[in-house]
Amino acid sequence: MSIAERLSAFRARMEKENMAAVIVPTADSHASEYLADYFKTRQWLCGFTGSAGTLVVGREEAALFTDGRYFIQAEKQLEGTGVMLQKMGTAGVPSVEEYVMGIVHAGESCGVDFSVVSAQFAADLSDTLAGAEIALRDTGDWFAELWTDRPPMPQEKVYLLPERFAGMSVEEKLGATRAQMKKAGASVHVTNVLDDIAWTLNVRGGDVHNTPVVMSYLLVGEENAVWFVDTKKVGEDVHARLTQAGVYLREYEEIEHALDALEPGTDVMIDGRKLTARLSSALAEANIIQSENPAFRIKAIKNDVELDNLRAAHIKDGLAVTRLMYWLKKNAGRIPMTEITVSDYLLELRAQQENFISPSFDTICAYRANAAMMHYKATEESCAVIEPRDLLLIDSGGQYFEGTTDITRTFAMGEVEEEQKVHFTAVVCGMLNLQNAKFLHGCTGISLDVLARGPMWDMGIDYRCGTGHGVGYLLSVHEGPNAFRWYKSATRNEDTVLEAGMVTTDEPGVYIEGSHGIRIENELVSRNLELGEYGQFMGFEAITCAPIDLDAIIPEQMTRRQRAWLNEYHTFVLEKLEPLMADEDERAWLRHATRAI
Repeated sequence: MSIAERLSAFRARMEKENMAAVIVPTADSHASEYLADYFKTRQWLCGFTGSAGTLVVGREEAALFTDGRYFIQAEKQLEGTGVMLQKMGTAGVPSVEEYVMGIVHAGESCGVDFSVVSAQFAADLSDTLAGAEIALRDTGDWFAELWTDRPPMPQEKVYLLPERFAGMSVEEKLGATRAQMKKAGASVHVTNVLDDIAWTLNVRGGDVHNTPVVMSYLLVGEENAVWFVDTKKVGEDVHARLTQAGVYLREYEEIEHALDALEPGTDVMIDGRKLTARLSSALAEANIIQSENPAFRIKAIKNDVELDNLRAAHIKDGLAVTRLMYWLKKNAGRIPMTEITVSDYLLELRAQQENFISPSFDTICAYRANAAMMHYKATEESCAVIEPRDLLLIDSGGQYFEGTTDITRTFAMGEVEEEQKVHFTAVVCGMLNLQNAKFLHGCTGISLDVLARGPMWDMGIDYRCGTGHGVGYLLSVHEGPNAFRWYKSATRNEDTVLEAGMVTTDEPGVYIEGSHGIRIENELVSRNLELGEYGQFMGFEAITCAPIDLDAIIPEQMTRRQRAWLNEYHTFVLEKLEPLMADEDERAWLRHATRAI
C-alpha cells in the first residue's frame, strides 16, 4: 500500500468509529525511545522513519510534529504523502493539542491508543481537549487489522548479566526497590519500562534493535516479584536464577488481568508518566502512589564495578574508532568508499573486540551535506561517495558486556574549507570547555550547557538539540535523568543535579543545511573533587578514548587553556591506545594524530 492508501484506510476506520482526528505517537507499551518493529505504526502510516514524532490524522488533513533533529529528513520523507510537517519549537507552529483543537469541532471525538500512551499523557490531553468540548477516546490497536504484513512481536532469547559486569545482585536491586517502596508507603510497585526492568533483574535480551531489553512488565511486592514475559524466551538458567531471587514468571499478556485482580485499596506505586493509560485503568480500585520508578535514578549512578567496566569498554571501542580513522586517512582517494561501506567497516572493527554484542544504535555515517541531518541514516538511495576532501561525520557506539558506548568524531578527508575549520574548532572548544568544567555540587545540565554551546553562540549559530544525554549500562544509549540542555523542557529532567558516577555525553555541534555537519562527542563521568568551605566541588572524567582530528583544527582560534586541554586529552589517548596498535606504522600514525599543538 502507498502512504495515501494507508491514510485512506485509516480514515475509513475513523469514520466507522466516528472520530474526527486520531493521534498516532511514536510509542510502544513500554515508554521506549527505540521501538521494536511491531510498534512502528506511525512510521508505517506516514513513511517518516525518525525516532521521534507525533502524527495527527484528521478527516481532510494530516500533520507530523517532530523536533529540529529531523526537520531536513522529515521534509524529504513526507514529500508527496499529503502529510504536512510541523516543525516543533519554531515560531508559529502550534502544539499537537492546539492543532487538534483547530481541526476538531466541539462535540466531536479525538482518539489515541491508550495501550501505548502514558496515563499522564492521556489525562493531560483529555483535560485540554475537554476545554474545547472535545472527547478523548481510546481507539485500541487498529493496526492489527490495517497493517496486514505487520512484523510479529520479538522473540529473542533472554540472557543473564553476571554480577562481575552488573556490580549488584538481583536481590540487592530488588532490596533497593523495596526500600523506595517502603519510603513511599507502597506495598506493590509495577513498571512497564524495559530498561528499568532489565537493570533490576540483571537480564538482557534482543527485543529492540541495538537495545538489549526484553518485552515485559514487572510487579514487585514486599516479599516476591512477578515478571510478565513471553516465557518461551526464558531459558532454564535465567528462570532458576530469578526464582532464587524470589521472582516468578507469568505470561506477558497476563499483566492487565493481574493488576485488575489486586485487592481493592492496595497501595500501588507507579510512574504515571510511563505506565500506560490502559494499565493504569486496570488499577482503578487501587490506592495509587505516583513516583518515579526506583530504578530510574539508582541505575543512573553507576557503581564502581560498572565504572571500571565502562573504562575498559571505551578503550576497546576507542581502538576500533581509531583504527577506522587510520584507515580513512590512509585510503581516502585511493580506494572506493561510501557512507555505507565505511559504516560496515567500523562494525567489523568493533566486532573484533572481546565481549562485543552489537552497535548501541544505527551508525550515523554522514558525508558533507548529509551530516547537516543530525540523525541521518545512509540508504542505497541517499548514500554518498566519499572523496578526498571535506568532512565526514560518524556518530556510533557499541554494546559490550562491559557497557554501552557512544562516540562521535568528524574527520577531514582532505582539503577542508576555512569556514568548516572555523566551525570544527568552535565545536572542539565547546566540547573541551564542558569536559574540563569544575563546579559545585548542586549544578544541573542547565547550569553547565552554555560552556559547550558558548563558542557557537559567539558566532550567532546554535544546534537544535541538547548537548548531552545520560548513557545506560548495556542498556539504552539514551538514559535519564541526567542531561545537558540550556532550557527546561516539559518532558525531560535537565534540572537533575549531577551526581558522582553519572555518565553523560558531551556533544556540541554545527549543522549547516546543504553544506556540512560537525559533531565531536566524548562521554563524561561526574566525579567528586575537593570538599571545602564552599561545598563539594565536582568535575568530569572523560572515558571516551579516540583522537580528535587535528587536520581540521585552527590552533590560533583556541585559547592557551583549550590547547592544553586538547593536548592532555591526546596524551591520555596515546597512553591507552599505543600499546594496542597492530604495528609500528599504526603506532607512528597515532603519535602524529595525538601530537601536541
